[in-house]
Amino acid sequence: MHPSQKLIWIPSLVILAALAAAILWTFNAAPRVLAEPELASGPDSASGWRIGEPITYETLTVFPVLSAQDAYTADFETLDAALASGEAIVAEQGDYMRRSRNGNVGSSPAISSGPQVNQLVLVNRGKRPLLLLAGEVVSGGKQDRIIGKDRIIPVGAKPLPLDVFCVEHSRWTGGSDVFAAAKTMVHPTVREQAAVDQDQSKVWAAVRGDTAAVRAQASVSSSVEVTAPQISSQRLSTVVASAAPTEGYRNIYQSAEVGPSVENFALEVEKRFRRATSGLQGEHVVGVIVAFGAEVAWSDIFASSQLFDAYWSKLLRSYAVEALTRPGAREKVSFEDARDFLRPATGHVREETEPGVYRWQERSQGRQTEIQLEALEPKPPLTLHWLKVLRTS
Repeated sequence: MHPSQKLIWIPSLVILAALAAAILWTFNAAPRVLAEPELASGPDSASGWRIGEPITYETLTVFPVLSAQDAYTADFETLDAALASGEAIVAEQGDYMRRSRNGNVGSSPAISSGPQVNQLVLVNRGKRPLLLLAGEVVSGGKQDRIIGKDRIIPVGAKPLPLDVFCVEHSRWTGGSDVFAAAKTMVHPTVREQAAVDQDQSKVWAAVRGDTAAVRAQASVSSSVEVTAPQISSQRLSTVVASAAPTEGYRNIYQSAEVGPSVENFALEVEKRFRRATSGLQGEHVVGVIVAFGAEVAWSDIFASSQLFDAYWSKLLRSYAVEALTRPGAREKVSFEDARDFLRPATGHVREETEPGVYRWQERSQGRQTEIQLEALEPKPPLTLHWLKVLRTS
């Protein structure tokens, strides 16, 4: 080869190598979506859900659920926002009836005249339908409660009975006449007892941590190495005795003894989640699939990134509590497990409908239960929230 040709050829090779390296770096740095198209759809064929790369911290793994579509959901209000603004009122039934006689709010013949552990009164005074999720905490009254079931409260609805579960076992006095936004979601073990089992005694036991470790242990294969939970049932008992004598959920899990562990855990996951999803182009995070140790156990998926963002902070802290109170399995969850969990259940179906407002459906198949809340207005119907749980009972 002529020397002049060598002088041209060698720099060309260097340029090509540099270009190839740049392309490879760009590919590795870009966020990747791992779901195969034929397995990416959710219960709503228009959802187009896809699964992003997992974010793992200690025993918690979170898979972002992504969508190229982002439904318009600004016409719906969250419970926390409505309570904070005064557009929604939640009260004990007896307190509500006294307020009614004073002319502050209207009455309804369906409302009982006395307080009930598992029923409150809700009034939507706002200009938007109100979205409620099972497991949301409302604080005040005679004891703190959690919402018992996903539902939508339309604009202008009459004051109505609201199914709830108590998460403050040893108090039935004091507190405000009305409930305030607690900005808290109970962790999945408690939420499951309300949303799926609908059993008050199991809710109380789960709040205390009496059953979480035992039941989570039972769901882990005997061949998997398991470590003790960071927040044990004995530690929770000590917190109840010293800082939460009424066994109030918030008093336990936001106490000085437990709260910092939960908050530090959540902040680390949040930092990793934000870093992993910040570079998305043309897609939005609309939900998550959650694994504890080697077990994919939970999902919360919404119609829009706006709704996901509104709930993400308190959902994340609920997952952190669950991770810290479950035994830790030293085995990583696979993407295939998350993909399988996203498949809709096909078993027994229960349905409740309020015409023109919402449709609630529950499907159970083996240990899996799936709950779908669909808004019927405005048309076409829209799945606002999709929850799936691998039951521990």
